[in-house]
Amino acid sequence: MLGKRRNPVAAWLGLPLITLGIYGLVWIYKTNRELSQYERRIVVNPVMSVLACTLGVVLLVPPFVAAWRLGTRAAQAQRAAGVPQLSPGLAFVLFLIGFGPLYLQIEINKIWARYPTAVEGQQVPLAA
Repeated sequence: MLGKRRNPVAAWLGLPLITLGIYGLVWIYKTNRELSQYERRIVVNPVMSVLACTLGVVLLVPPFVAAWRLGTRAAQAQRAAGVPQLSPGLAFVLFLIGFGPLYLQIEINKIWARYPTAVEGQQVPLAA
């Protein structure tokens, strides 16, 4: 199923600033959900990813695991779409310095751009 093309700068900086960080959590939820709906072999509970990034901060490790896994899920979806894959390591490092959502949204938009005539929510074929 095709996900939503988002403005990378708005997803990274604009909307999180306006909503005092809430949109960042919404973005994590929606991105994980869309990637799992697009590529059925991606198994993720988007709520757990959001919890890892919020309540998981107490344990220190879960937000880092969630960031790493989001990068690997995006790469897996790119492989399924037949587009060049992003680097999960680079995505993780960029998350550490605050640019992860920008990079990931740019890369995820490449998946949706592979289907120029499809609309959000439409079932689309995976690459062979």
